[in-house]
Amino acid sequence: MLKIYLYDGCGSCRLARRWLESRRLECHAVPIREQPPAVEELAAMLAARDGRRAALCNTSGRDYRESGLGARMAGLSDGEFLAVLSSNGNLVKRPFVIDAAAGIFLCGFREAEWEAAFRR
Repeated sequence: MLKIYLYDGCGSCRLARRWLESRRLECHAVPIREQPPAVEELAAMLAARDGRRAALCNTSGRDYRESGLGARMAGLSDGEFLAVLSSNGNLVKRPFVIDAAAGIFLCGFREAEWEAAFRR
């Protein structure tokens, strides 16, 4: 089933949720701050993003800046990087949408990308 990690105070998350609802697409909503994506989900998203770590990060967030993750990222192994993200949902780009069985791996809300992903 389609799983969407989101934060209710996030404008992009609200847009994404409305987009899914307008297409009558069922999903399981998960509060990203309280329950960040699991390491396995993050690993699948990283692979879908061709290993581009920054594509998984909420680079505009305070936690990202204060943790210095951007500067530390290159020195971390994939396992260490994913463990950091899975320990703090504020570090993860949102909305974070995954349905591995359907081949859907989305970070952030870009309508054209979402349209293409759900056309498959």
